[in-house]
Amino acid sequence: MGVQPEEFFVSEHKSAASKSAQRVIKKYPNRRLYDTDTSTYITLAEVRQLVMDHQQVVVRDAKTGEDLTRSILLQIILEEEAGGAPMFSEAVLANIIRFYGHAMQGFMGAYLEKNVQAFTDVQAKLAEQSQSVTPEMWAQFMSLQSPLLKGMMGSYVEQSQSMLTQMQEQMQKQTEQMLEAFGIKR
Repeated sequence: MGVQPEEFFVSEHKSAASKSAQRVIKKYPNRRLYDTDTSTYITLAEVRQLVMDHQQVVVRDAKTGEDLTRSILLQIILEEEAGGAPMFSEAVLANIIRFYGHAMQGFMGAYLEKNVQAFTDVQAKLAEQSQSVTPEMWAQFMSLQSPLLKGMMGSYVEQSQSMLTQMQEQMQKQTEQMLEAFGIKR
């Protein structure tokens, strides 16, 4: 009962499609990273570049197969933060730490993810539209406070406000449920 030629082709085709969609990096016990696409060892800086190039990357422990992607991405962020131009202030980092174990931890992650994505979308739209802009046009654009910019930023602000409102409503519900559990009514 071997593999039929058609089945082999389909499984090979699926494998090739998933390979192009996701770059698999193996992490060995000696902390070396091995790119299975290029069959070479790569550095953390090269993994960073793959991320910058919008390639889907998954990092797996070479022995156990455990997914180490988040750990590697956090390591890249740590190196970037230590590189002299940090993105996060100490206050922001402290507030993020405070959300771990908090009832709103899951919601906070989704809130941050949606806001970063909205910001990225606005940035991409601006970059797309600025390709045909001359320096003179750009100066005029900035001086007039373009309705386009207001519209895009307004959309971002609306989405952010909506998420904040949802978070506040969720917190209020949880507080009411907790108070009711203790027999206290508001």
